[in-house]
Amino acid sequence: MRVLPSERSLSTAPEGAPLPDGNSETLPGIRRAEVVAFTLVGLLIICVVAVLYLAKAFFLPVVMAFVVGTMLSPAASLLGSYKIPRSVAAVLIVAAVGAGAAFMVGLISSPLMEWSTRLPELASQLKEKLHLFDRPLALWQELQGMVGAHDTLTSFQMPKFEWVQPTLEFLSPTFTEFLLFFATLLLFIASWKDLRRALIMNFGDHDVRLRTLRILNEIEVQLGHYLLTVTMINIGVGTATGIVCAITHMPNPAGLGALAATLNYIPIIGPVAMFVILVVVGVIAFPTIGGGLMAALAFAGIAFLEGHFVTPTIIGRRLALNALAVFLALAFWTWLWGPMGGFLSSPLLIVALILKDHLLPDNSPQLPPG
Repeated sequence: MRVLPSERSLSTAPEGAPLPDGNSETLPGIRRAEVVAFTLVGLLIICVVAVLYLAKAFFLPVVMAFVVGTMLSPAASLLGSYKIPRSVAAVLIVAAVGAGAAFMVGLISSPLMEWSTRLPELASQLKEKLHLFDRPLALWQELQGMVGAHDTLTSFQMPKFEWVQPTLEFLSPTFTEFLLFFATLLLFIASWKDLRRALIMNFGDHDVRLRTLRILNEIEVQLGHYLLTVTMINIGVGTATGIVCAITHMPNPAGLGALAATLNYIPIIGPVAMFVILVVVGVIAFPTIGGGLMAALAFAGIAFLEGHFVTPTIIGRRLALNALAVFLALAFWTWLWGPMGGFLSSPLLIVALILKDHLLPDNSPQLPPG
């Protein structure tokens, strides 16, 4: 009688010893070490996200300063070519950024403060304008009654304004975060060359140093081009929105144009929020709803042209950003850090793509085509 090798191994195995796994080498699967590695990586990601969420007051201004400082580093290098010391260039750049931000805030805040003092009056005006929808709501309720559904819609009521204070707290960072951002930005721009040199020299291997230098150079160039391109596009969107608001006789067209340019830094969410603001302001300011929607519809056309033709044509030549990746990054960073996280979503995605291209090049081993 012939004895199989597996039976021979079982017969010769000492008593109490663990039996060998005959499928461990013949059947494909995930080994225990790989499961442990995946679990540890997942736990590490969860811990990092939790820390970033809980310590938002520290990490948000610091990361924002690092990203914006990297974007503005080419400007500091340009000033350095004119024999301007790096520290002086950092002060000039940060002062220019602060002056530009203060100018935009001034344009936006003046009408915002005026409207905030008239909230009850504006709410009553909006409620009167929206009586047009009383009849459709009544027909909807009758339809629900005919099909036996529960009444989910009642007569229109203006929402209470208890959400105003939490919303402002969510949108506006604190003074400490502003101070931490500008201080970190100033020190980062002033010492970026030394930091980059120290980071490169920290590696002993020549090839690793060269790869790190290429990564840092590409991140600096791409983020600088991204900031310059997006800023020019947003200025164009803000200018066009201001002109449209002036033509349609909207109140404070300069402030609305500045608000459109500012919100356009946040992909997807910014244009949608601007459209809603124009609808609300137009409905309140004009005697008819049709007249109030003119500026909002014109802005929708501007945003459509910018989002589907201008930005893809200009930025798409430099970076091929997948639409799904942009949307998921926007959703994640907005959930994590609010509107400022939405602003950082595209630059951080660009950094991730650059790291992926250098650390996982196209000539690395790939799966066979399915």
